[in-house]
Amino acid sequence: MSSRTGGFERLRAVVTGASSGIGAATVRGLVAAGWDVVAVARRADRLAALAAETGATPLVADVTSDDDVARLVAEVTAAGPVHALVNGAGGAIGADPVASGSVEDWRAMLELNVLGTLRVTQRLLPALRASGRGDVLVITSTAALGTYPGGGGYVAAKHAERQIATTLRLELIGEPVRVIEIAPGMVRTDEFSLKRFGGDAAAAEAVYAGVDAPLTAQDVADTIVWALTRPHHVNVDLLVLRPRAQVSNTQVARA
Repeated sequence: MSSRTGGFERLRAVVTGASSGIGAATVRGLVAAGWDVVAVARRADRLAALAAETGATPLVADVTSDDDVARLVAEVTAAGPVHALVNGAGGAIGADPVASGSVEDWRAMLELNVLGTLRVTQRLLPALRASGRGDVLVITSTAALGTYPGGGGYVAAKHAERQIATTLRLELIGEPVRVIEIAPGMVRTDEFSLKRFGGDAAAAEAVYAGVDAPLTAQDVADTIVWALTRPHHVNVDLLVLRPRAQVSNTQVARA
């Protein structure tokens, strides 16, 4: 529900992919900054714990489901205005070469990273417009800007997701809605690489081996909160962040 503090309406955000990693850290950051936050993800137990910790409103939904997204938007908009959408749901599956990559894995990555972002953005856009100061924020990746061996499927998905943001920004010219893209490089979270390698903890750990201080989910969330809290005439079109040890998708300093 939308709330008021000192006679002023508090800003309200929807964050997808909120059950872990960058999404959960973003929920924490926005709540700390005084926002009302609807935390969206598939895992009810994780959302319940996050809600108990932060006071965010949990909403269980799968962004790859048309029915779930329709229900999500109906519930969110019935409770009040929406000022920001943070598209955080996404992820990588596998690290196979293009020559042997699984079509099903590619399809799953496109469904989650691209069509999931499209579904939620399309459905919430009327509410963001109606708020008079809306934000669509898309968390892509440096994979949206360049490729690397073994990353074809994820790179393709993130390149496509990026074009949702860049095209939508052009289409909304003159309207009170900002479109913001945050593109992180190497971020060490509990689940991203573990999920990518099908639960193989050794393979997941090898991604970060010898790297001095990869980014954390909190680092990225701090950037997201900063971008959303700029005066609304200031649009952060694209913000790329990497750890100091990483200078490109293929060049990382390791001890």
